[in-house]
Amino acid sequence: MERTAEILKALSDPTRLRIVSLLRHGELCVCDLMEALGIPQSTISRHLATLKNAGWVKARRSGKWMHYVLLDPVPSLQMRIADILREELPLIAACREDDKRYFAYLAVKPSQSCD
Repeated sequence: MERTAEILKALSDPTRLRIVSLLRHGELCVCDLMEALGIPQSTISRHLATLKNAGWVKARRSGKWMHYVLLDPVPSLQMRIADILREELPLIAACREDDKRYFAYLAVKPSQSCD
């Protein structure tokens, strides 16, 4: 029961949902998330730690940057929630705006800016 509460609680914040929405595009570094969300690194890192502890994301270090990717959910509940999020988050206006900023940033991002 405690693990279920932790999994659900990690998704109870709008910023964390926006991060999950962006990570559906694949592995992103913190600098990518900063650009897309327009929020400071410390705030993003705090939210990513919560998502990581709940089993939603995993991290990989590359130079001074951390890169994050959504984990393939294993528990049945988490898998069903992930499926719903993949369908529903792109329908939310804030997530669509984040996507627009992210793709605009990708268009001008130097290829090695996060390494």
